[in-house]
Amino acid sequence: MYDAVAEIVGAVRDGGDRALRELVARFDMGGAAAPDDLRVAAAELDAGRLPDDVRAGLEVAITNVALVADAAIGDDVDVRLPQGQRVVLREVPVRRAAIYVPGGRAPYPSTVVMGVVTARAAGVEEVVVLTPPPIDPVIRGACALCGVTEVYAMGGAHGVAALAYGTERIERADVIAGPGSLIVQEAKRQVSDIVGIDGFYGPSDVLVFADASADAHLVALDLLAQGEHGPGAPVVCVSSSSPLLHEVQAALQSLYAGREQSDPAAFVLVHAESLLEALAFAEAFAPEHLELVGPAVERLAPRVRAAGCVFVGSNGATAFGDYVAGSNHSLPTGGSARFASGLSPRAFRRRMSEVHIGDAAAALAAAGAPIARAEGFVVHAESMEARVGENARS
Repeated sequence: MYDAVAEIVGAVRDGGDRALRELVARFDMGGAAAPDDLRVAAAELDAGRLPDDVRAGLEVAITNVALVADAAIGDDVDVRLPQGQRVVLREVPVRRAAIYVPGGRAPYPSTVVMGVVTARAAGVEEVVVLTPPPIDPVIRGACALCGVTEVYAMGGAHGVAALAYGTERIERADVIAGPGSLIVQEAKRQVSDIVGIDGFYGPSDVLVFADASADAHLVALDLLAQGEHGPGAPVVCVSSSSPLLHEVQAALQSLYAGREQSDPAAFVLVHAESLLEALAFAEAFAPEHLELVGPAVERLAPRVRAAGCVFVGSNGATAFGDYVAGSNHSLPTGGSARFASGLSPRAFRRRMSEVHIGDAAAALAAAGAPIARAEGFVVHAESMEARVGENARS
């Protein structure tokens, strides 16, 4: 896959719009000719075409995601140090961000919300969306609700490359974020030396950690819901209660009829000798979604360190987080929750130091110049000392 993606990325980097249109025709249009302009006309981004209930749900999601994202914005910090200098730690947004919205199995307006609203909360001036054609009306409507006016009908590695490098008609982005196929994620990885990315998202997963009091029917529903993401989605339940696991297995079999998008035969039910052993298993698994169900398990929430998002309580279905809870659904997968975080405004902001030396130059030069000379950087030492005493230039 690496070589195939590298070839596509290189073609767009070197060939610009001409190469991009050829790749859109090949991968997105089924061989049909791609339009000269891949940008969707503003008139086609119309929230009025959304069904009333879908629009109402998206408006709830937009409000909640915005409130949570706003709370994650850090303030500038002005640090005054002993020698008299100031270092201001500033958080600044990138200027332009691209949100990748997958196509394929179904339209994903929730991904528009999760990406665009979070970038807006971060203070990004220009937020664009790229998504494979044909673009479902619900995606167009979600873009309109989120205030997006720049949407490109393209997907895959070629779409990622176009926003990473820019073309004659498409301005490059500073950050590319959003889920997608493994090809899309590999393309993001390959361009991460010239553009910021939010992370590498593999198949979605869930781990339900339940005690003996958990409702097996609800646990089974949550497992089946996660299974809708496809056969590559790891779906796991762990418990120290053997009777509960048997009840969950029975519930999966009874609920499977009519929900064939999920395959419970691929689910994994794990028995642990104790709650602490189950917690250790969950921590080692580092799930994208961790559900804690039952009073004894819920009390362990403060001890969880490795999970993309933790849902606490019997009503804490992962599905709420996928859509309307306010938390972001772009989360670390494949065990990367040990070190990675979910999508937040920080993906679209960068921190930099603003240094004011002022009258601290003498004290700092006395400390810094010997270090510079020890490292062989004589002019570094001279540069500091030139600000001190009789060496200082007015």
